[in-house]
Amino acid sequence: MKHLISICIILLISVGSLLPTNPVEAAYSPTKVVNTAKHYIGTPYRWGGTTPKGFDCSGFVGYTFKKVGKNLPRTAAAMYKKGKHISKSKLKTGDLVFFHTSSSYKKTASHVAIYIGHNKVIHSVSQGVKIDSLNNVYWKKKYIGARRIN
Repeated sequence: MKHLISICIILLISVGSLLPTNPVEAAYSPTKVVNTAKHYIGTPYRWGGTTPKGFDCSGFVGYTFKKVGKNLPRTAAAMYKKGKHISKSKLKTGDLVFFHTSSSYKKTASHVAIYIGHNKVIHSVSQGVKIDSLNNVYWKKKYIGARRIN
């Protein structure tokens, strides 16, 4: 009997050591994306930045999505090829919104933002991470499309 108990204890310890030590991250949700993104309002802009020390637009979006369990490509142009195309009238919280802001990137996305609802986006621009309206004359003119990441 003691031998059987010893074997059971060893098996329990062995199986327990195979379990992950980190808690399982909660499932992805668009609301979590937006809530996570809002924590970084005011973070400075840094060209090529991918950390809270400073973000560029795609670095900010990629970092935010990674925090909630989704990996995205590094650039706005590559992100524009992911997910499902969404018309502007069908935008939902957490969708990616793309803009053409540079003449050197003709016909492709050069800026990306996260839709937060009520015709607003959160993104990293020269003033840092901030919220802007899609009705803003500049962004309205530069809008090229949106994608939904599932």
